[in-house]
Amino acid sequence: MVNKKIYLDYAATTPVDSEVKKTMLPYFSEKFGNAGSLHSFGQEATAAIDGAREKIAKAIGAQFREIIFTGSATEANNLALRGVLKAKSLKVKARIIVSAIEHESVLETAKDLEREGAEVIYLPVNREGLVDVGKLKESLNERTILVSVMYVNNEIGTVQPVREISKLILEFRKHSTFPLFHTDAAQALQYLDCDINNLGVDLMTLSAHKIYGPKGIGVLYAKSLKLKAIITGGGQEFGFRSGTENTPLIVGFGKAVELAARDRKRAAKKITELRDYFWKELKKIEPKIEVNGRIAPHILNIYFPYRGSQDFLARLDLSGISASSGSACFARSLVPSYVIQALGYSRERAEHSVRFSFGKYIGKKDIDEALKRVKIIVDNS
Repeated sequence: MVNKKIYLDYAATTPVDSEVKKTMLPYFSEKFGNAGSLHSFGQEATAAIDGAREKIAKAIGAQFREIIFTGSATEANNLALRGVLKAKSLKVKARIIVSAIEHESVLETAKDLEREGAEVIYLPVNREGLVDVGKLKESLNERTILVSVMYVNNEIGTVQPVREISKLILEFRKHSTFPLFHTDAAQALQYLDCDINNLGVDLMTLSAHKIYGPKGIGVLYAKSLKLKAIITGGGQEFGFRSGTENTPLIVGFGKAVELAARDRKRAAKKITELRDYFWKELKKIEPKIEVNGRIAPHILNIYFPYRGSQDFLARLDLSGISASSGSACFARSLVPSYVIQALGYSRERAEHSVRFSFGKYIGKKDIDEALKRVKIIVDNS
């Protein structure tokens, strides 16, 4: 019988922090007002939402009105791509540029826009998962309205050269407004600098449940709001996202961002050390394993040459260890990772790769116990 479950899938989702939960609770019951109401209950909800918006804006160096709350990071990505395309009226076919290893919510949206008539360029990446900046430069033209390259890949942890890409785009557009630059930073906020002034992005996606906040709430930072709504109705969120605001989740998101910004340096140091220790010790158990990608502090995607990922993950789960074979949004389909194949690796390698991701509720004792259980699996299979 397994005494303790060890969760090593923090890139999929995180548990809600106790401080975040405490902050949210009153807005489910006694402070339940609709922010659209003019009476005191509505005013209380509006004040809470404004406070969360201010916290998030401050954390990323944005203006208050540039923070748009959405129902998820997926919705935020959709708003970025579809909203910019709707806002830019072109007599010729619009061009959108995305990397080949974007999250599904960007890639599938790009494919959908392609079917609707847009031209989409899919930037290749190298073996480490880094985009080909030279190819990006070649792909920019006067019809390009948007470039979307994620900050940290959710499967392999590759950190893209966002600042370098931003400078390239700024040089190209000079005094023009387009193309805009969007980055999905859902996996970055907990560990990396997400100040939009340092990054030079025009749009940025954030997710609460990746940073110990609640599920069902996302943010799109939109510089000067150069986009149009894709959900219409009552005109909430400055007209860019209609629907009654989810006050408890928004408040929780604000608190989660505040804690992430406060603890970022310490968290990055701790998680990087745990990740490196896990890799070093795991290599002793399975000497022929290899890393996929160029790792972020919290993500370690590993190729196990002699172990199919689905069988290995099942054995890990039975031993009380939770890991994954890739994106949680796509994992249940059992399709080999398109991200690993985009690195130039075979389908076989994708089918033999496992993602371990780490978070603040994991310590060295948990890592040692996980390694012990992995060794038992390896020795008995």
